[in-house]
Amino acid sequence: MRVIEVPASLDYRNVEVLYRQCGADDAGPVLFDARRLSWIDPNGMLLLLAAGKVAARSGTLPRISLPAQQEVTEYLDRMGFHHAAAGIFKSGVRRRRRSHSVSDVLLEITPVTTNSDVHDVVDRVQSRAGAILSNTLHYPPSAVVRFSVILSEVCQNVIEHAEAPGWVAAQAYNWRKRLGRHVAVIAVSDLGCGFRASLEAEHAARFGDRWGDATALEAAFLLGLTRFADTGRGQGIQQIRKQVGRWHGILSIRSGTARIADTPDWSSRPPLEEGLTRFPGSQINIILPERIG
Repeated sequence: MRVIEVPASLDYRNVEVLYRQCGADDAGPVLFDARRLSWIDPNGMLLLLAAGKVAARSGTLPRISLPAQQEVTEYLDRMGFHHAAAGIFKSGVRRRRRSHSVSDVLLEITPVTTNSDVHDVVDRVQSRAGAILSNTLHYPPSAVVRFSVILSEVCQNVIEHAEAPGWVAAQAYNWRKRLGRHVAVIAVSDLGCGFRASLEAEHAARFGDRWGDATALEAAFLLGLTRFADTGRGQGIQQIRKQVGRWHGILSIRSGTARIADTPDWSSRPPLEEGLTRFPGSQINIILPERIG
């Protein structure tokens, strides 16, 4: 049995630790050892689900050892991880989902497979977003609509470009030590074809030998190119960039072997990373910081 060690902290900053282990093509059963896990954000949760799906391609559902810390397993349950993972991992997952009347969870892990799922996501998050964006992040009332548009666009990206199921989740945190203020984290992940394959038929020829995962991300992220020949279609990424930029947040997209990002001055992540471990599909991370002043 191949054992994949889940790091003690799993969020957008160190998911590559897990990507590198998931990149192995060894056949046979897999165990995800998450017993040491003490911190995880929506990006980490969706990565675990995606990694479990990838491991299952060997023909055997992987197993997972849940965190030893009770508060971590309770948080995973609160975010709906156990419910979502029950059909992905062989054992060690409880198929249940608790309801919480008071919560800073913006959106529990939610599958995205159809347009109706996108509408459901937006409907479910609007009331919670109003309270968290206004009271916690100190955004103006109009931000609720813009936040809903961001959610809709990132979910629509899964349906239109990935051509495969995905998940979305969002949570508000107090980053007192890391940033000194509250943030909202939105994570979207899919196991589809990725940006390179999505854009290849329409745009690969113009880039010639430069065409690859990083070039495809630059084409979509910086140039606004889409797989659609029609002008004006598929401009979701550009709209998300503009809005996240107005709120001084982070938008990063990982696809294939590359990651591209808009990073504000409070982040030390590079704008482009290449040569990463190949992982199927695309992962989108958005972090919106509390408004100061």
